[in-house]
This record gives sequence, structure tokens and C-alpha cells, in this order.
Amino acid sequence: MNTWLISASVALAIVSTGAHAAGDASAGQAKAAACVACHGPDGNSPNPIWPKLAGQHPEYLNKQLMNFKAGERQNELMMPQVAPLNEQDMQNIAAYFASLKQSGGTANPAAVEQGEKIYRGGNPATGLPACTGCHGPAGSGLGLAKFPRIGGQHAQYMESTLKDFRAGKRANDPNGMMRGVAARMTDAEIAAVVQYTQGLTD
Repeated sequence: MNTWLISASVALAIVSTGAHAAGDASAGQAKAAACVACHGPDGNSPNPIWPKLAGQHPEYLNKQLMNFKAGERQNELMMPQVAPLNEQDMQNIAAYFASLKQSGGTANPAAVEQGEKIYRGGNPATGLPACTGCHGPAGSGLGLAKFPRIGGQHAQYMESTLKDFRAGKRANDPNGMMRGVAARMTDAEIAAVVQYTQGLTD
């Protein structure tokens, strides 16, 4: 666990020195017209299998769009959407969704106690680190490091994402950090922590 935290700190120091994604939210709104079918007109997806983009860090959103375009993140719905976009388009779209307000979420009360324990303390017995190390106590993430906001995010989307990292189906995480975390999580731990984060607000 200590080794992982040291590695995460080093990675954070490196990526924090990277360029800040710059974009024009007004231009991004026009380019984002096709996005509303899945992610909602206000960036809050009505379908819990797709993520809320409203209020997400623009640096993180821009990275995901670039990864989809480069084939570094696979998704049969997203890849055709980003194919015609250039770098400025992606920065503008990221800026637009970042400018919107994320809707709140509600946690399943039955999962909150276990979910909070994992989120704030990890599982020392299995070397699972606390989620707060990268995503913060309120799940607000860290933009410059491209650590996403996860507070208030759909639990169903988060659960599938963690399982994809665990299975290696998603591999665009810096230095394999999330794959390493998810590999230490049981289905029950995943289910609990995503319910807890769904109810977090900052």
C-alpha cells in the first residue's frame, strides 16, 4: 500500500506539471450537439449506464476524448463520435461540459457504511488504497492531474468502469493506477463504494 501511494504521489507530481487544457465553452456547446442523446442536454445523463459530464474537469474530459480518438480507450459508441473532431474541438467540448452544473446523486443507505470505509480507508488487508488519495474527500478529483470528479456520478456507470479496469478492458489510466486499484477490489467492495460516491457532493 505504501509503495502504491508513493507511486501515485510521483505520478501526481509529474502530471500536475502538464499543460492545462484550454477551450471555448461557447464553441464547445455547438460541437456538443450530438452528445446530448446520451449525456443529456445539461450534461447529466438520464441513463445511469452513461456518465454525467457536467462539472467534470476539462483536463480529464479532454484526455478521454483524445484517448477515444487515438483508440487508447475503446467504445463503439464514442469512437465514431470523436473521429471528426480536431484537438481544438475536443478542448472546446471539454470546456463546455465542465461549465455545466452536475446534478446530485443519492446513495443506497444499506451500502453507505461499507462504501465510506473503503473510500476513506481502503482495505489494508488486501493493499487496497483509499480513494481519497486521488479523488479527494468529497470525490471532487484533481483537474491538473486528470483525476476525475466521481462524487455524484452514476453508480451503475462507475461499477462497470471499475470492473473494466479490473478486467483490463479499459487501460487508459496513467501508469496502470486504476487497474492496480480495481484488481484489489471484490464485487461487493465495488458495489458499496460506487453507491457511496454516488451520494457524495462537494
